[in-house]
Amino acid sequence: MLHGFAVLPRTVLAAALLFCGVALPVASPAASVEEQRADAQKMARDTLDRLYKVQPSARKAIANAAGYAVFTAFGTKVLVAGGGSGSGIAYNNRTKQYVYMKMVEAQAGLGFGVKKFRLVWVFENVSDLDKFTSSGYEVGAQASAAARTGQEGGSYSGALSIRPGVWLYQLTDAGLALELTATGTKYYRDGKLN
Repeated sequence: MLHGFAVLPRTVLAAALLFCGVALPVASPAASVEEQRADAQKMARDTLDRLYKVQPSARKAIANAAGYAVFTAFGTKVLVAGGGSGSGIAYNNRTKQYVYMKMVEAQAGLGFGVKKFRLVWVFENVSDLDKFTSSGYEVGAQASAAARTGQEGGSYSGALSIRPGVWLYQLTDAGLALELTATGTKYYRDGKLN
């Protein structure tokens, strides 16, 4: 026994590690900074288009906000440890400026799997957007949120309320996620692209 869990047979453990190794994204040949920026902007446009299809009210919420951030992320989990990483952009609706960002996620708890998801942060106030883009942002494991639904959510229907004035839409292959799963995550500026 190891910390309360039976030790897995070596073949099962090897298969799990092979699965995660195969599923990890392979780095593409070095793209120029301009190409990476263009890819990030295209990812954001595609993600917003997808969000607007599943949650049309999000278009108005994002247009009226101080700004937003869009991330694509990938994570794996084997046994009791897991993590993920991602990249994205933050956009100030008033100044029309992009900030290129990264994210890193740590997970605890038993499980196996791979997940891909997209995140759309919406900031009603410029001060929250500035804090997000300048000093980074952490969503701790203690955070919890529930999605607004129907009339209760108004223009933020389907979004998770992270704190007053800060909203989060989580998109998976199945559509909008209605509970917060992006915990233990740190967001920070991409030193290479800014």
